[in-house]
Amino acid sequence: MPALLPTDHFARVTWLGFVRTQEDGVRSEPLQEVDVTWEGAPGELHGGRTRASCVRVTDQHEKGTEIANVRQFSVLSAEELAEIGKEVGIDSVNPAWLGASIVLEGIDDFTHIPPSSRLQNEQGTTLVVDMENRPCIWPGKEIEKDHAGLGKLFKPAARHRRGVTAWVERPGPLKIGDKMRLHVPDQRPWKHHAECLTGKAY
Repeated sequence: MPALLPTDHFARVTWLGFVRTQEDGVRSEPLQEVDVTWEGAPGELHGGRTRASCVRVTDQHEKGTEIANVRQFSVLSAEELAEIGKEVGIDSVNPAWLGASIVLEGIDDFTHIPPSSRLQNEQGTTLVVDMENRPCIWPGKEIEKDHAGLGKLFKPAARHRRGVTAWVERPGPLKIGDKMRLHVPDQRPWKHHAECLTGKAY
């Protein structure tokens, strides 16, 4: 029995980015195409098969512990970026400000697609969705550089719209204009999930 179900939800790659260093911020450089490997995007700041644990997973691992890297890519939704822009008061949110790796257009409620979903293009390049990415202050600092006074508005506007993190299941080419199909796990939601979230920040 298949564990993953191909859906009729497709997205088009509208933007690709590459973060070389975080010395001056999280801003990414735009790309037209990239050949992704098991490491992610070769030479990218967030690439690698492993990474040091960060504050997001200190309930599981002491900060700095070497763990598997499921944050090779930051994948965002063009539609959700537009919603963020409306709340912040910017006509167009530049994905580079968010350190984005990939922007997709066409999948509704993108930030909440199920963890472990797959995004696969027609060449077979496949990314595994880890989970929702949580907003932080760094994109706001990048926005502030170009739009003084608006950076502080980013974090609340991006809540539940920050996209997902992902890692490479199958290497291959990825380019602007690629069509990616969403594949979701063949399982119902866990019945205790809601009670685990009671009183939490979500």
